[in-house]
Formats: sequence, C-alpha cells, structure tokens
Amino acid sequence: MPLPITGVLTAAPFAQRDKRMTDLPAIRLVGLSGLLVQFATRMSEPANRAAIAFRAAVEAAQWPEVRETSTSLVSTFISIDLVKSPPEATREKLRALLAQQNWLEAPLPAGRTLWEIPTLYGTDAAPQLEEAAEAAGVSPDVAIAELSSTRVRVLTIGFAPGQPYTGELPPHWDIPRQQSLTKSVPAGALVVAIRQLIIFTNASPTGWRHIGQTAFRNFRPHDATPIALTPGDELCFPAVTEAEFARIILTDTSGHGGAQKQVLA
Repeated sequence: MPLPITGVLTAAPFAQRDKRMTDLPAIRLVGLSGLLVQFATRMSEPANRAAIAFRAAVEAAQWPEVRETSTSLVSTFISIDLVKSPPEATREKLRALLAQQNWLEAPLPAGRTLWEIPTLYGTDAAPQLEEAAEAAGVSPDVAIAELSSTRVRVLTIGFAPGQPYTGELPPHWDIPRQQSLTKSVPAGALVVAIRQLIIFTNASPTGWRHIGQTAFRNFRPHDATPIALTPGDELCFPAVTEAEFARIILTDTSGHGGAQKQVLA
C-alpha cells in the first residue's frame, strides 16, 4: 500500500535535487492547487509534529485566501486558488510564520483527543497476529500486551477517505509489508507494518498484516463531523475478548465501536 504523499517529485538532476532537499523546511508549489511546506524527506516524529503544529498555526492565522489545510507525514498543504491569488504573497506569510520558531521542536496543538478503541486481537477475525509477532521478534502474548498499551499518534489521514496512519510503534515493529497482497480485510481492520498501525475505513486489499479487529468507523459521511480523527490525536487499542467484541457490535451503532475519548490538555 502506498504511503501518503510526503513531498513533490521533480525531474531535477540528482545533485540539484539533493541540494534542494537539504534546504528544509521548503515551500513548494502544488500545481495551481496551493502550496506545500515540507519539513523532511522521510518520516520522523519531529517532522510529523512540525507539520501538525504548523497547520494549526496557519489555521489560527485565518488568511482569507486559504480554502483549507491538511497534512501528510512530514508536510503541511495549504489549499489556495493560485489563479485568483498569486502565490508570492502567501509565500511571504509562510516564510514569516516559519521564522517564528523551530517547528521541529514545536509543541503539538492543544485540544487534541485521546481515543481508546477496543480491539479483538488474533482469532479468525484478525488471522495474521502470530505472523506479525514473529516478524517483530516477540510472542503473540507479548505482541498483544505491547499493542494494547502503546499510545500512538494519528500521523496523517489518507489513501482512502478518513483512513488514519498512526505511529510510531517501538523499533522492533519496523516490519516490512507482505510480499503479496491480502485480497481483502474488512472495515475496522487494524493492520501493521513499518512501525505504523492503520484502521481500515472500508474493505480493501492490503500488503499490511491484519492483527486486530475493531468496530471503529473513522469515516462517517452522514455525520456533522464525517471524519472523527484528526492528525495529532492519540490512540490506544486495548484488547477485548470475543464476547466483549460481539457485545460492542450489537450495542454501539454510533461508529465509535465502544471507544472512549478524552480531550488532551
């Protein structure tokens, strides 16, 4: 499965591209759709935090030309109609905002949410737990204990509507994707690879290993807030029994899947 876009590729010669990529953060044009502020060329916790914090700062500035904002793993996208609003004025605003602090050390925005999402690990509902645990070098029981207790961040949302990429897990969970695709995992599937966890929003093929099953639905197109999670939110996935999971499916039709949430300071 491809990761969300983290930058804009060009056909520049290698030496020129290498020099450009070291000059970060960088502001780049994205066609006529807007501007991208890139903080790194690969995923890291500080770069992801910078992208999320910078997006919050742009939102707080309420610049009239900005239609919306979003983040990838290491970048902030600012949507602007560049036909009506030439980019240079917004570039200058972005440069001034970047100069205010070291965004790699910026705190995450206040008002984020911590979600505890009940998860059924293993069993026929999530048949690749043992395979993933072996790849991570731990037993299935240790895998469940670690995955149940580790708090992860919503790094970005992409690939499918409302699909969250979360992380990062401890280094031994830097396991590769499968060499072949699983034909389909169901909505609510919890899958793992490269130190990240994803909750699938709908049934889909995947190269990530299906280790848990939730009843959580992040994409709710008919709700006032159609995507429940926001980049920067934090999640944990406490283990439940098959009986508890069956009860959640029967009794919680909200899309929360039995999840509890609280606002982080």
